[in-house]
Amino acid sequence: MHKPLTSPFRFIGTPLPRKEDARLTTGAGRFSDDFSVPGQCYLAVVRSPHPHARIRGVNFAAARAMPGVLGTYSGADCVASGLNPIPHDPLPKTKYDMKLHAPGGGTVFIGPHMLLPADKARHAGEAVAAVVAETQAQALDAAEAVEVDYEVLPFVLHSEDAIKPGAPSVWEEVPHNMPIETWFGDQAATDKAFAAADHVVAMDFHVDRVTGVPLEPRAALAEYDAATGRYTLHAGSGGAVRQKNELAGVLGVPPERLRVLSYDVGGNFGTRNRVFVEFGLVVWAAGKLGRPVKYTATRSECFLSDYQGRDLVTKVELALRRDGKFLGLRATNISNVGARCVSLSPLSKGAGLITGSYDIPAATLRAVAIYTNTTPTQA
Repeated sequence: MHKPLTSPFRFIGTPLPRKEDARLTTGAGRFSDDFSVPGQCYLAVVRSPHPHARIRGVNFAAARAMPGVLGTYSGADCVASGLNPIPHDPLPKTKYDMKLHAPGGGTVFIGPHMLLPADKARHAGEAVAAVVAETQAQALDAAEAVEVDYEVLPFVLHSEDAIKPGAPSVWEEVPHNMPIETWFGDQAATDKAFAAADHVVAMDFHVDRVTGVPLEPRAALAEYDAATGRYTLHAGSGGAVRQKNELAGVLGVPPERLRVLSYDVGGNFGTRNRVFVEFGLVVWAAGKLGRPVKYTATRSECFLSDYQGRDLVTKVELALRRDGKFLGLRATNISNVGARCVSLSPLSKGAGLITGSYDIPAATLRAVAIYTNTTPTQA
């Protein structure tokens, strides 16, 4: 007869009391949109309605004549101010990560991610201009008055369509839309296993694209202190230090001149691990205007422009012996990274996990990343 359990588990299975609930359920949370400072103004974003379009010009005349407008910004202004692309550094580099490279082993072209593009919009919902005004309503009204002259271009949305001959190129630098192609495993041993197999099971899967839908839409508040030359940014994220270093790189300032504060995030799920252009825009605008600048996304903007997830096509073949023993695995993972390589961690992790926890003597994987005219994906 078992003795009744009179003491709690020592390690595994020990229930841990939650410490954060009282503060959050009583309204004491501190999310990005909760922060306000005297004299703040508001930024609104103009977004492309097209998946792929050349930006021939941006006309701010009507917006600048509207009440409360303090500043207007385009991709040409980003170039003129010497802003740098966001240094996403998407290739995983720890000793445990599966290393990815361009087709043939070359350097990976990640697609420069400016705060506002000067050449093209490469996905629907991409920020192409911004307006700052005294109130949020004035900023939103002025953003609607901005006229962007687009030359609409052919586009491609699905990864398998993007690698067909004659598909539109998202980037001229990658005419085949394939920035990553890496082979893993022992191909000769895998082919031998398949040749000896009694049964082969093959299936294709599409792991659909998703969006994180955090409880709080992304928000940011930036201040600039002209006396010290220092910036402060309130923005929920998956890592304040990374945001600080990458945004300092965009502005071309030493990291010690930028302080990033991430309090309660309101949901991440990976979608907030990397810098968003709006975070850089409020910091840049605060410096140019000498005023605190705040941005809060609408839910529709989040659906369009939050970094998204998954969108993986995987083609898998399993070789089996008559008694059910696994002999070999062949697979191709095709990751739709969207219009830019923001993070290649999902493709790298998938390469390391393809055989799961099973005893499979031989396996081969082709890991591929594909550019399309869609929102960038990440973890």
